[in-house]
Amino acid sequence: MSSSDIFIGETIGTAILILLGGGVCAAVTLKASKARNAGWLAITFGWGFAVLTAVYTSAPLSGAHLNPAVTLALAIKDNVWDNVATYWGGQMLGAMIGATLVWVAYYGQFQAHLTDKEIVGGPGAQATATKAVEAQEKGAGPVLGVFSTGPEIRNAVQNLATEILGTTVLVLAVLTQGLNDNGNGLGILGALITALVVVGIGLSLGGPTGYAINPARDLGPRIVHALLPLPNKGGSDWSYAWVPVVGPLIGAAIAAGIYKVAFA
Repeated sequence: MSSSDIFIGETIGTAILILLGGGVCAAVTLKASKARNAGWLAITFGWGFAVLTAVYTSAPLSGAHLNPAVTLALAIKDNVWDNVATYWGGQMLGAMIGATLVWVAYYGQFQAHLTDKEIVGGPGAQATATKAVEAQEKGAGPVLGVFSTGPEIRNAVQNLATEILGTTVLVLAVLTQGLNDNGNGLGILGALITALVVVGIGLSLGGPTGYAINPARDLGPRIVHALLPLPNKGGSDWSYAWVPVVGPLIGAAIAAGIYKVAFA
């Protein structure tokens, strides 16, 4: 795979991942969406299908890492670091493009949601109105959860541990079951296995933090949230932003170490 193929494949694949994954979060969260309040099952399966679609689309070009944690683990496994920066660059760009496309697809819903007094407060708001969960978090605006993750209980040690554990499970599954014949990305059957693992992680370990398990998936859309002209959007919760970046990278390194000791 050439560097240009890797960059293009990761950009396209990660954009699709975030468009569909962020899209299900928008569908469940935003007012005037037909899927509003569809719940956690919709989100977890939506992200699983997002992974499946993105992997099958980008695998022929780049091997479909779509996650800096997966790229790091493969680099540690093979001790090959030549294309890590190219993978990471494509993943970050793709994540930002995907998040922007979510905003385009749900533009009217974002406008309606963020000008609703029951959501953002202000004169005329009902005293008993229920705000979005994200708005209850210090520094997080009412639609930040469409773009990036946030903890239900803000405890840095626990939140970091949750992201480490979830990513370790994901990356171990990729390394043991998901790789193609060349060992440099996801294979045809591996894409399905990985998508189901992502659903399982969401159902079992996603409750505390929203299971980023992917630094680009969280950081790229968080940057887009900070830049988009969303009315009353509130903060991007930068004080938490390091957790879904550092946690998955640590989890990837742990998984790669376990793989080299136990499976290689």
